[in-house]
Amino acid sequence: MHSFENNLQYALSMDQADSLKDQRAKFHFPKFENKNCIYFCGNSLGLQPFGVEEALLYELKHWQKYGVEGHFEGKMPWKSYHHFLKPQSAKLVGAKESEVTVMNVLTVNLHLMMVSFYRPTKQRFKIIMEGGAFPSDQYAIESQVKFHGFDPETAIVELKPRNGEHYLRSEDILSKIKEEGDSVALVMMGGVNYYSGQYFDLENITKAGHEAGAIVGFDLAHAAGNLPLQLHDWNVDFAVWCSYKYLNSGPGGPSGVFVHERHGNNPDLPRFAGWWGYRESDRFEMKKGFVPMEGADGWQLSNAQIFSFAAHKVSLDMFESVGMEALRAKSLKLSGYLYFLLNKIETEKGIFKIISPPDENSRGAQISLLTDDKGKDLYNYLSKNGVICDWREPNVIRVAPVPMYNSFEDVWRFADLIDKY
Repeated sequence: MHSFENNLQYALSMDQADSLKDQRAKFHFPKFENKNCIYFCGNSLGLQPFGVEEALLYELKHWQKYGVEGHFEGKMPWKSYHHFLKPQSAKLVGAKESEVTVMNVLTVNLHLMMVSFYRPTKQRFKIIMEGGAFPSDQYAIESQVKFHGFDPETAIVELKPRNGEHYLRSEDILSKIKEEGDSVALVMMGGVNYYSGQYFDLENITKAGHEAGAIVGFDLAHAAGNLPLQLHDWNVDFAVWCSYKYLNSGPGGPSGVFVHERHGNNPDLPRFAGWWGYRESDRFEMKKGFVPMEGADGWQLSNAQIFSFAAHKVSLDMFESVGMEALRAKSLKLSGYLYFLLNKIETEKGIFKIISPPDENSRGAQISLLTDDKGKDLYNYLSKNGVICDWREPNVIRVAPVPMYNSFEDVWRFADLIDKY
């Protein structure tokens, strides 16, 4: 636990002692009254790193110079571009390089993974997921269930908090998996719930799912770049994530995929195929009959979206340089400080209720505030005072101090604004 103080001087001293403080100067901040705004929306869209513009210009000039030969020429030929993202992606999620690839966008990849890993039978057909998951996950899972001829009302098991509570208890998740037992085909959850900010116990969920005989996969949209992950060691079957939130790779940025090596080297696993997933050594011979590349690369469909990949590489290189352990260490202090300050205001004023778990190990950067029926007024007040955060219907304000570029001063000034409301 950390010992915090509620004053600006303390926040400034924490910034001075922050080993990652220089990273802040590597990002473009929106301005408010000619100063950086307080940007707490990295859980929705991360800020732009300074290096992105240069990286995009490089690829534009590469295209100018080589035309179609840009696929094979230069220091980063487009034909091989996904390889340039593998080492950093693998470190980011705790995987072997062969187990990860970058391709497509998030929900496309979720569907591709479910084609391979949701293989329901008459006996084993259920999917366990958290209730109130992000809509894309809900829609994808519902449509997959219907595609296989099952009724979502009986095939989808939604985990919901106990009455009067706002996040799930780990023991309830694990007991539900055990209870459903051999009827479960897939446990498919978010790594971090987008609404409450709760970080789930992925290792033990995976273990429980496997003990029930199910496949286990995760949507890590709010976890990748937010928390240290060990997907290989946790024995996770598959995972997907986006790159535009904590990974700062731009709107519509590309998605990452993890497929555990025990599946990635199984060419007989059903999948929807495309030519970029074909065996790389003779892909351009244009033969009939799909032969997948080994590992996660065998799920690729089309050639890389080079411009978005270039922006993504800038961010991945930053994460590799800084390291998730250092980012998590700062995040625990940064979000812990925010929780400390907001908890004091909640107690004194009662204008909101914190619905993120109080246990720092059960959340990432995000703190969610459940407001009353005047909550939108509070949100608008913050916006008019230079704060960019996030409003989620019907009445939640999501706040995410990101350790890569946010400061303790940001946190203090945000809380001070609410305290003066």
